[in-house]
Amino acid sequence: MNTLDNKALEGLGLSSSQPTGREGKKDALGQSDFLKLMTAQLNNQDPTKPMEGAEFFSQIAQFSSVASIQELQNSFQQVATAMYSSQVLQASTMVGRSVLVPASQTDTDGQSGIEGVVELPSSTDRLTINIFDVTGQLVRQIDMGANTGGETTFRWDGRDSDGNMAPGGTYQIRAEARYGGESAGLETFLAARVDSVSVGGQGQGVTLNLAGQGSMQLSSVKRVM
Repeated sequence: MNTLDNKALEGLGLSSSQPTGREGKKDALGQSDFLKLMTAQLNNQDPTKPMEGAEFFSQIAQFSSVASIQELQNSFQQVATAMYSSQVLQASTMVGRSVLVPASQTDTDGQSGIEGVVELPSSTDRLTINIFDVTGQLVRQIDMGANTGGETTFRWDGRDSDGNMAPGGTYQIRAEARYGGESAGLETFLAARVDSVSVGGQGQGVTLNLAGQGSMQLSSVKRVM
């Protein structure tokens, strides 16, 4: 391959030697430098040993690759910025509304109940929703009976097994499905009101501050109710 001597490179503001000090941080050629280097190489090639066609087109391909990668990076950056702006806008419209998020416990005010969803992988003979207080005592069991597979909504009215309103506090919700005499636990999704939204820097995501649930990423929301 034909090469350039140091004098020719220096005329272009480039150097074949390794840069030192602060200049050492710039160790990659930009598109402009790459094009200058190729032009100089053609102008300074040995007439008796011209650059072979395959070699020339190989360098052209390298230049195209550098340009394409930079354009692709710029496109990705634009897409990421647009997606982030869309997330911020979407999150701002959720304030004051309820969302379904993956959770197994929540806080109550002693005046209202809890609404949630379970996803059944297949039909079950019996689906039960069990509510426990902070001491682990069973407060209420809701028998949902036989259910087909898929999403099933449940609601606890906030009352215990005797019909009395349970005091405000933290309660744990466990869903169980019976399959052929054996029980299996299911993931629960609970409804929570969005009190506010926290917006971090790009790449840090958008956080929803939920009543009774604390903070949770926007990406965790299953559905807006």
